[in-house]
Amino acid sequence: MPGQRVCPGQKRGPATGPNPTDRGKPGTKRHLVTDARGTPLGFCLSGANRHDTVMMAATLDAIPSVRSGRRGRPRRRPDKLHADKAYDARPRRQECRARGIVPRIARRGIESSEKLGRHRWVVERTHAWFNRFRRLPIRYERRADIYEAFTSLAASLITLNQIRRFC
Repeated sequence: MPGQRVCPGQKRGPATGPNPTDRGKPGTKRHLVTDARGTPLGFCLSGANRHDTVMMAATLDAIPSVRSGRRGRPRRRPDKLHADKAYDARPRRQECRARGIVPRIARRGIESSEKLGRHRWVVERTHAWFNRFRRLPIRYERRADIYEAFTSLAASLITLNQIRRFC
């Protein structure tokens, strides 16, 4: 193009990393904490190459305080946490206990589909609800704060739909 200057944008933004399942393309992973109905309580973003267990503490810290109408300090943490076998490690259980959360984590080598499996599918359904928002499955934004804002908006709309459905 004569007379024009073309400046290509940067190839990667913050909170991206090579996706191990998609030929090493840069990608972002959402880490979610939900309640028993699938309402998102908190989330955090990381590169696609980060394991879920590394971001467990940051995800638990992302849960905002909740006013329940009762006296005293607002609740900040859930009572217990259901997780799959990937989180079966002593440091992850200690992270939960340090925050006053009872860990209900499936054990490796033990089939637990009857007890804990019925709770874990709720998070997968919530991820599917996030993917209904066409802006989120493929990250078009270079800046992580803009993508996080779109994810927060989607979480707010999912929560609003849950309130309308159950109240």
